[in-house]
Amino acid sequence: MLNYYESCTLCPRKCGVNRAEKRGYCGESDILRGAKAYLHKWEEPCISGTNGSGTVFFTGCSLRCVYCQNREIALGNAGYEISAKRLGEIFLELQEKGAHNINLVTPTHFLKHIIEALDFTRGFLNIPIVYNCGGYENADTIKKLDGYVDVYLPDFKYMDSALAAKYSNAPDYPAAARAAVDEMVKQMMNRCTFDENGIMKRGVIVRHLVLPNHADNSKAVIKYLYDKYGDDIYMSIMNQFTPTAATENYPEINRPLTSAEYDEVVDYAADLGVTNAFVQEGGTVSESFIPIWNGEGILKRGKE
Repeated sequence: MLNYYESCTLCPRKCGVNRAEKRGYCGESDILRGAKAYLHKWEEPCISGTNGSGTVFFTGCSLRCVYCQNREIALGNAGYEISAKRLGEIFLELQEKGAHNINLVTPTHFLKHIIEALDFTRGFLNIPIVYNCGGYENADTIKKLDGYVDVYLPDFKYMDSALAAKYSNAPDYPAAARAAVDEMVKQMMNRCTFDENGIMKRGVIVRHLVLPNHADNSKAVIKYLYDKYGDDIYMSIMNQFTPTAATENYPEINRPLTSAEYDEVVDYAADLGVTNAFVQEGGTVSESFIPIWNGEGILKRGKE
């Protein structure tokens, strides 16, 4: 397999660094790091089901948004070094615990390890693979996942390049997300399928987090997705924006989202005709939704 880390262009930043010698924008070297692996019961119903989604949180991120709820791992301040083989073992352990799927969170910068782990478990792992990413993806990288991923679960954060630049240092986010989601939908053959228990087997769910004071951006995202894909995808419209220490420098978003703001966006989606969508009830904004990065499920007998 090609060593995608030698001159890394996995994400749209295209740092081109040799991650064996220097860390990329994602903050990671060529050594795989994970922060937590467990049964996550607070994803969309068709992902978490009754048993939970077998979720693996990776360290590092190519976006590092100022409002990131997982900022500690996004900045590389938590995580444990493991091998690709150990990652494969983690997948099988989660399956043994009853996980409905394997849910890879912020995985792109560790593509080589993930493909190796999935190859290692081929024939033993028989639950869907969910690719849970920030939407800021290189479409050519997504093409490399064809045949490995069953469900794509990307964010689509911005249609406004100025907001993408301000909050994620990524003015090219809208263009990158459009191209990446298009490749994801093509791989899923423009349809979503579910098992008898309502768990998604194949398909695309695009998440969008509504930001305070930016309902217009949310409406633009929803309109683009619905005009482009209609009922070929699901949307997940989220209200769980949580202010962080970093958002203190951005007073316009340094507060929880109001019910009125969220309802305005959801009503807009309904008026457009969107029916394949998940919405959140009140009470989801809480730091209790932010995991503790204690290495649960990552290390074997306390060490690699």
